[in-house]
Amino acid sequence: MDFAYVSGDPALDLAGTVVSRRDMPLDGLAAPGDLERWVAACDGLPDRVTADPAAFESALSLREAAYRLALDRVLGRSFDPGSLKIVNGMAAGPVPSITLGDAGLRMSGDLRAVLSHIARSAVVVLADPDAHLKECGRAVCTRIYLDRSRGARRTWCGMDECGNRVKAAAYRARRRTSTAAEIRAPGSTA
Repeated sequence: MDFAYVSGDPALDLAGTVVSRRDMPLDGLAAPGDLERWVAACDGLPDRVTADPAAFESALSLREAAYRLALDRVLGRSFDPGSLKIVNGMAAGPVPSITLGDAGLRMSGDLRAVLSHIARSAVVVLADPDAHLKECGRAVCTRIYLDRSRGARRTWCGMDECGNRVKAAAYRARRRTSTAAEIRAPGSTA
C-alpha cells in the first residue's frame, strides 16, 4: 500500500497512513520501522531517519491531530483545541537542514526535525482559506487530500488506489444491468 504522494501535503499524507477509519481501520504505521520507511519514501524528506519508541508515538500523535484538524476543516467545524496544541507544539520544534546541489534540494535531520517540518506543513495548509481540502469520494476511503485540480473538481484521493476502483465497480454494475436486461428481453441484440 502506497501512502506517500497522494494527498498533496506531507501532513495529509501522514494522516492518510490509516485507511478506512470509519469501517475497518488499517494502520500502515504499526511499528517504528514502518514510519522510517514512510519517511524515506516521501519526496522532500530525509531518506534515513531512526524512529525510537518515543519518536514513533510522537509521530502517531501528530498523525491523529493532523487528521482531526483536516477533518474539522472539511466539515466546517472549529478546530479541536487538543489537536491544535499538538500540531502547534510540534511545529515549534527543530528545523531540518536543507542543502542545494546538482540533484536539487536535499533535506536532512532527525525524526524530531522531520515531524516539526510535517507539523509546519499542516499549519500552512490548514491556515490557507483558499486551500480545497476534501475527503475521498470512495465510500470506504477516509483520506483527506488537497485538491489542486482546475476548478477543484477532483473526486478521489488518487486514481490508483480509489478512482480506478470506483470506475471499475461502476463498469461492473453497468455490465450486470445490461446483462440482466438482455436476459429479460430474449432476442434483443447488444
